[in-house]
Amino acid sequence: MRSPGARELVALDRAHVWHPYGPMPGRTDPLVVESASGVRLRLAEPAYGQHELVDGMSSWWSAVHGYNHPVLNEAARGQLDRMSHVMFGGLTHEPAVRLATRLVEITPEPLRHVFLCDSGSVSVEVAVKMCLQYWRSVGRPAKQRLLTWRGGYHGDTWQPMSVCDPEGGMHDLWSGVLPRQIFADAPPVAYEETYADHLRALVARHADELAAVIVEPVVQGAGGMRFHSPAYLRVLREACDAHGVLLVFDEIATGFGRTGTLFAAEHAPVPPDVMCLGKALTGGYLTMAATLCTGRVAEGISQGEVPVLAHGPTFMGNPLAAAVACASIDLLLGQDWAQEVKRLEAGLREGLAEAASLEGVREVRVLGGIGVVQLDHPVDMAAATEAAVREGVWLRPFRDLVYTMPPYVTGDEDLARITRAVRAAASAG
Repeated sequence: MRSPGARELVALDRAHVWHPYGPMPGRTDPLVVESASGVRLRLAEPAYGQHELVDGMSSWWSAVHGYNHPVLNEAARGQLDRMSHVMFGGLTHEPAVRLATRLVEITPEPLRHVFLCDSGSVSVEVAVKMCLQYWRSVGRPAKQRLLTWRGGYHGDTWQPMSVCDPEGGMHDLWSGVLPRQIFADAPPVAYEETYADHLRALVARHADELAAVIVEPVVQGAGGMRFHSPAYLRVLREACDAHGVLLVFDEIATGFGRTGTLFAAEHAPVPPDVMCLGKALTGGYLTMAATLCTGRVAEGISQGEVPVLAHGPTFMGNPLAAAVACASIDLLLGQDWAQEVKRLEAGLREGLAEAASLEGVREVRVLGGIGVVQLDHPVDMAAATEAAVREGVWLRPFRDLVYTMPPYVTGDEDLARITRAVRAAASAG
């Protein structure tokens, strides 16, 4: 079968392919990537004179080891020779068992049980279902609502949309039909006792109807790339314990080292009752996520009137994805990943410092392997993307933000190129 050229691919794409967060057909033509290796995306056809782009996004924060990594390639090939998939109902296999065991070993105590699922958003769905079913099983069926803070983002499926920011977020279109949750004010950067009291009061006031509090610890991702004091996690843990409410941490974006600790909850440090993981879990190779819970949650559900968690994705525990996830975790923990993230943080601070003086820039912030330039106006996506590509870098700005989450293996020269591109995109956007 003849392979279409780049221009034919773009035409077919425009005719048939619906891209994320876009209309159909799209308003701008996507760039065609023909291969990727290390931190570089090779384009099928040059764009603004560039044949290759340094990836400043880790493919939406997942490809922490870069692309075409020999260790992950070998894990995938080896598993393909055994089996690529087998149903998980009534069967099990070594990759899934090893992955679940490894996740229990590296996540905070007392998380002991692992439900493997298809994507980050689905892992949040599972987390919510766990919390609701737990309270129903222990005789408290009125505890059905969730509490979170504004500025958050937890995914694009139904329950996750209900705990995304209801005003100005991506899902405000559905505010009239989604479950009505309870929202605290957005968390401040620094610790403020008045805000801590605000959190305590909300948990106390709604305790009889609250199944869980769910937050992104330390970093709010796609809701606005905001950072907040880890002390608020301790406030939530204490309030939830005092009033009989479960605590869920969504570490889909922050897990596996991105904020400088293996999991962002370790900045506090406090453990959740339920934790959601995804994105970097497989090093960006395959879609897979996980929802972990404590023995208390699992036992409560298993002793209820309906003693099963009625959730079973077709590709649950997929052997191919699980094998690559195990390899990715071992690859990460087998090196000084914390020092690499510190190096990224230092490079981002140095390279983005100049952006603070650019016209239209409201704030520059950096934490671990995350660099953010916030504008005082909505970013011009087309202009900002073109400016970054001209610098030889792939970025994906949104709302009023130009940001980067580079792969951990990004070298110092490429990191400097990324920060130049962020500055250029901020100036153009």
